[in-house]
Amino acid sequence: MSAPTLTTAEIAGMIDHAILRPELTRSDVDTQLDIAARYRVFSVCVRPSDVAHAVSRLAGTGVAVGTVIGFPHGTTSTAAKVAESGQAITDGAAELDMVINVGRLRSGLLDDVEADVRAVVRAADGRVVKVILETALLSDDDVAAGCAAAERAGAAFVKTSTGFAGGGATPAHVALMRRTVGPSVQVKASGGVRDLDTVLAFHAAGVTRFGTSGTATILDDADARAAGGAGPARVDDTSY
Repeated sequence: MSAPTLTTAEIAGMIDHAILRPELTRSDVDTQLDIAARYRVFSVCVRPSDVAHAVSRLAGTGVAVGTVIGFPHGTTSTAAKVAESGQAITDGAAELDMVINVGRLRSGLLDDVEADVRAVVRAADGRVVKVILETALLSDDDVAAGCAAAERAGAAFVKTSTGFAGGGATPAHVALMRRTVGPSVQVKASGGVRDLDTVLAFHAAGVTRFGTSGTATILDDADARAAGGAGPARVDDTSY
């Protein structure tokens, strides 16, 4: 394995450390928040009920707090997503990762999909909104249509996956998303991003943000390779 072309700090600056599994206790959450602070990642992505606590615990660390909206299925009403967004902002969230209405996207109801995203973008009031497509459930045409709808609605990012639908980011989907949206929209890969080689490959394909709970493995590997070591073996961490 070769040394990464990015520094460890640059890689950390593209990581949203995911703390989303429903069974996590407060102690589990705190452990993960402390990992995010120690590795100086860009942000954490926490469950909506954990936002205020995460903001308090991470105060002064430079790590931003984001959360999920309509997670994990995207089937809540637009009004519910707007309300959830408002509460997240009140609690201190800096970024919102919303799940697209997958069923309506697959039905070709693109006006509905776009309106759903636009409502959350408006509720975010200038904060970053990332639109999760759930690519494992979509055809390539659906992925392209969903990306286009998200861009028209003002999203800052399109994102591959929740990590809870039986599939995650793939090189093919990342490439499709990157060529579908314009330069003002970024691409986030999430779901199955567990090792440094995946991060480097996706970054080369145009990904600028990563959702992962494998932060320590990825960044320790980057440090080891930069120092000339072999780095740790890949781990099978299925938590997103």
